Amino acid sequence: MATTVTQSVLSSALTSMMTSMMTSSSSPNTSNPKEYHTVLLVINSVVLLSGIISLSLMMHIMRFSSTSITSTAVLNLIFTHFLFLLTVPFRIYYYATHQWALSPGWCRVVSGMIHIHMYMSFLFYVIILVTRLMSFYYNAELVVSFHKFHALLVSGVVWIVVLVVVPCIMHSFYGKIGNDKSSKNNTNTTCFKFGNNIADAKVLIYIVSIVIILVASVLTGLQANALRVLYKKHREGCSSQQDYGAQQKSLCFALVMVVCFIPYHMFRLNYLENIHLENVNEVFLTLTTFNCLDMLTFLGRRTWFMCCPKMTF
Repeated sequence: MATTVTQSVLSSALTSMMTSMMTSSSSPNTSNPKEYHTVLLVINSVVLLSGIISLSLMMHIMRFSSTSITSTAVLNLIFTHFLFLLTVPFRIYYYATHQWALSPGWCRVVSGMIHIHMYMSFLFYVIILVTRLMSFYYNAELVVSFHKFHALLVSGVVWIVVLVVVPCIMHSFYGKIGNDKSSKNNTNTTCFKFGNNIADAKVLIYIVSIVIILVASVLTGLQANALRVLYKKHREGCSSQQDYGAQQKSLCFALVMVVCFIPYHMFRLNYLENIHLENVNEVFLTLTTFNCLDMLTFLGRRTWFMCCPKMTF
């Protein structure tokens, strides 16, 4: 029932989005941002509700998980989703009221968090997939030799960079131009309008978008091939193989990358030359946040019978 309702809501939202996109493409200077606010309000509301449910179930399951590199990456992924979901109510508030009554600095933080969430999620997806693929294509002992201590050390370094260096960069550069202009023209009532800043980082954005598209495509292809090889090896008995189940979950992560990230970055390549599509870009960017539902990948049949005490990732 919940899935049916969600699909119905998303279908209505996407229909409205496509209508708005057609309107904006024909008259980009006269499109009404409030038309997009309705779509964005629906998407963010669904992401917040579904994300909370997904993370709650996953945190309960993680109590029974073994300690491994993959489980450490999954814990980091959960924390990434959690930090992002804390900012979603502010987005819902803005799209519901059509005005930003908080400080411009907090607007930059909330706006930047959706990008941080996307890149951090992508990083941990890559770690999970590369770990699985190395254990399959090469030697599993090579992965085991990378101890939990090393995984925790890498996690610590990553989060120090994210929580210390990134905020400094955001404070100094992110949203300054767009925020200054919106402050003068709209008396501080608008938010998430930072398209004017893109020109200064256009080359970097091109490179990042192309890298994400290529990496996601290659890892998905390798993961699909790993499943194909295991299926040919075990045939009917593949469903009972632990390695097959692990690779199957990894393929789900790869597909999450393909579905949530590649469309946005493909559109972004066009958006860089058409800044008037800023509202449409915001919709595509918001659609990437559906990767918060990736934790549902781990909710297997056994989970509902609560919960296997030695569940492994």
